[in-house]
Amino acid sequence: MTEEKPVETLPDRLSTNPSSPFHQPELLERGVGVKFNGVDRNNVEEYCVSEGWVRLAVGKTVDRNGNAMTVKYKGKVEPYLR
Repeated sequence: MTEEKPVETLPDRLSTNPSSPFHQPELLERGVGVKFNGVDRNNVEEYCVSEGWVRLAVGKTVDRNGNAMTVKYKGKVEPYLR
């Protein structure tokens, strides 16, 4: 008999920004990957599956508060645990 790992459902929306209400540090520590339009992305700052968008970091540019500059793209979002 093989043991099956319980499949955890990821939240509909998740953010890497600690000041966001959608930030979940314990989940981010485990490692969350995001496939956006079939491409595995490693610069996703925030995603929303139901609305179909991601916020991607733009280079190393930061705003006046020190937060990464982001651009919002619409498409198919598929989060997974690494």
